[in-house]
Amino acid sequence: MSIYLDHAATTPMVDVAMNAMVTQLAELGNPSSLHSHGRATRKTLEDAREVIAKEVDCLPTEVIFTASGTEANNIALKGLYWAGRAAGKKLVVISAIEHHAILDPAHWLLTHEGAEVIQVPVTPDGVIDLVFLKELIDNRGQEIAVISIMHANNETGVIQPIAEVVRIAGQIPVHTDAVQSFKKTPLSFSTLGVIALTLSAHKIGGPLGIGALILRRTVEIPSLLHGGGQEREIRSGTLNAPSIIGFAAAAASEHYPVDEITDLRDRFIAGVREVLPDAIVNGAGADRLPGIVNVTFPHTQSDTLLLLMDGAGVSCSTGSACSAGVHEASHVLLAMGHTEVTAQSSLRFSFGATSTTADCDFVLSVLPDVITRGRAANSV
Repeated sequence: MSIYLDHAATTPMVDVAMNAMVTQLAELGNPSSLHSHGRATRKTLEDAREVIAKEVDCLPTEVIFTASGTEANNIALKGLYWAGRAAGKKLVVISAIEHHAILDPAHWLLTHEGAEVIQVPVTPDGVIDLVFLKELIDNRGQEIAVISIMHANNETGVIQPIAEVVRIAGQIPVHTDAVQSFKKTPLSFSTLGVIALTLSAHKIGGPLGIGALILRRTVEIPSLLHGGGQEREIRSGTLNAPSIIGFAAAAASEHYPVDEITDLRDRFIAGVREVLPDAIVNGAGADRLPGIVNVTFPHTQSDTLLLLMDGAGVSCSTGSACSAGVHEASHVLLAMGHTEVTAQSSLRFSFGATSTTADCDFVLSVLPDVITRGRAANSV
């Protein structure tokens, strides 16, 4: 038996997205070409743009297609910083629990572009400290080029109060990485009030290698890629029509049963607490996404547990897939108050549209033996 509980890393493509993508792969035409083949591809692509816009509640002209969520994050953070720096603002504000697709560009801006970077701390439940943010803005708001706070954390699933961040920020541009949130919890670009928002197709049953930056139509930022001037001259390059079509098809499909996945998550948490009473569910006191459960198992080592779970036929994670193979404590759990030891004693289980009650119960059945063996290995 093989159980996949790593949907936060990537999800299976839904049939409607796969079929749409395959159909478009058979079509000929560069969407930037002016002949009939190019115009036909452009029409299909713009229809897809309208679908994405409808699903995230923005204007079609605000959708900028990218090759990934990481690229979208880089465009947003660097572009908004450069725009702010031109006005004498060099402070970048991010949370302490951001994905590396924000942490690393922020560090690059620090080391190469003269930025100062301040990380907003979080509570033990993983929610950003709004008091800290407000005091920072009160004292240094005139220096801040951009604020980037993720909509929901990829390791714990904890949802952040982005609308309140925007309210506190006032006229300061706010970007949010909503890669994990899209289609899993209410998400409205216009209601949140952010300047920019990041999406990724493969987190919602779409293809790998396609994402989007939602950027307010009145905002102009310097581009990372220069060339043909596609996507408002912010992201040049021939548009990947098949993947965009697959992205839109996945976004429009109602394949993610929120209530059922929430029930699975809660069933799993209750089961873990029953069979392993000393386990700690991280972020349990906060509002969370339906499918993510991050659990600390005292006196174990995450990498050992991951291998033991894999040997038992269960695919889960120690945290972000982008950091897999890096033997260091989760910066997210450290920010929430864990020690280096306890932060490296945790696993992330993430449920998705294909997850079942049987999957949940099977994992609970093998977990006690895995933890026993993991503790034995850790004591050697």
